[in-house]
Amino acid sequence: MEDYSTKKKKLKMIKWGIIGVGDVCEKKSGPGLQKAEGSELVAVMRRTGHLAEDYAKRHGVPKWYDDAEKLINDPDINAIYIATPPDGHEPYTTMAAAAGKPVYVEKPMARSHEECLNMVETCKKAGIPLFVAFYRRALPNFLKIKELIDTGAIGDVRFIDIKVHKSLYPDIVGQSENVNNWRTNPDIAGAGYFFDLASHQLDFFDFLLGPIVKASGHAKNFGGLYPAEDTTLGTFEFESGALGMGSWCFATGEESQLERTTIYGSKGRIEFPFFDGKDVDLFVDGHSKQNFTFDMPEHIQQPLIQDMVDELNGKNVKCASTGVSGARTNWAMAQICRRVDI
Repeated sequence: MEDYSTKKKKLKMIKWGIIGVGDVCEKKSGPGLQKAEGSELVAVMRRTGHLAEDYAKRHGVPKWYDDAEKLINDPDINAIYIATPPDGHEPYTTMAAAAGKPVYVEKPMARSHEECLNMVETCKKAGIPLFVAFYRRALPNFLKIKELIDTGAIGDVRFIDIKVHKSLYPDIVGQSENVNNWRTNPDIAGAGYFFDLASHQLDFFDFLLGPIVKASGHAKNFGGLYPAEDTTLGTFEFESGALGMGSWCFATGEESQLERTTIYGSKGRIEFPFFDGKDVDLFVDGHSKQNFTFDMPEHIQQPLIQDMVDELNGKNVKCASTGVSGARTNWAMAQICRRVDI
């Protein structure tokens, strides 16, 4: 097998194959692979073939498959995007690594820290890059927060406070739909909505403040609608010394919903939503509140995809979200999400 460091010198176009073209690929990622400079989407795959064919026709993708192995071994494809639920991430990464093709995998990176470490080691041995779709590391509102922290706008960071409080019926749906949602099936997702949403938050703070080195917490199911936890409380400490706490409850009433994160520093604070808005509010001692607003890209993953494509093509760019950083996020989530009711 050709060494990837040699192969990338020859690449002029990153030609992607997607395994698992579900909802995330409709707007967030798939079109971003098509529109990024130096990038093409060559083929898509779903086990239900007619759905892969439908996606390919609607999005102008030349090929479609119902077999992941055939897509991975397609000679026209030189990079693989794994957009399946988390239970497929490790096995498909192993297959792509065996074919010597770089991997971009959806978040959360896997169901467990152990699976993440296996993926990192597999790609390392194969000599290929492994990237994870923590795209907030490349979005303008989150880069502004990093700029404010790095320039000392609020002084030294003391602690962060994450609140995600959602209705027991998050999409105003019935019980049966909650039960059948893979995001609330630990065998598929690793945990519940905590893994799905907190992974974005904890990964961003890894990017902002460095790795989490200590973490603990409790998780419980109050609503009884599905097997995963629906409420998680956690505390954690960063390598930098800053502290953090979070409450993720997906079993509140309609009037108790809240989604807000606050970073407290020695001379101010920063408040912002992760999911329900794009504003950033800055409060500095002795100054009036500042509000920053941002235009989001049409395809939310495209900025991170562009960094990844540029790195794969040997440009002087490093994608900020890797398998190594993604594995750290899974470790932190595992320490926090400890069930107390089973």
